[in-house]
Amino acid sequence: MKNILTDGVYDALKYTAIIGLPAVATLYAGLAQIWGLPYGSEVPATITAVQTCLGALLMISTAQYKKQ
Repeated sequence: MKNILTDGVYDALKYTAIIGLPAVATLYAGLAQIWGLPYGSEVPATITAVQTCLGALLMISTAQYKKQ
């Protein structure tokens, strides 16, 4: 099976899923409470859903790569 992701793309997506998205969700949730920003729970929940999906896809990719 052909690899779709290069190592650099995989590493960037992994960093985004593990560090970037949780940080952004937490930042927005905190700022929404402090400053009264709109959708204070909806935005972080959406970011977390995207993060979870991305993490699952990366785990599937890792498992397929290790099979090779």
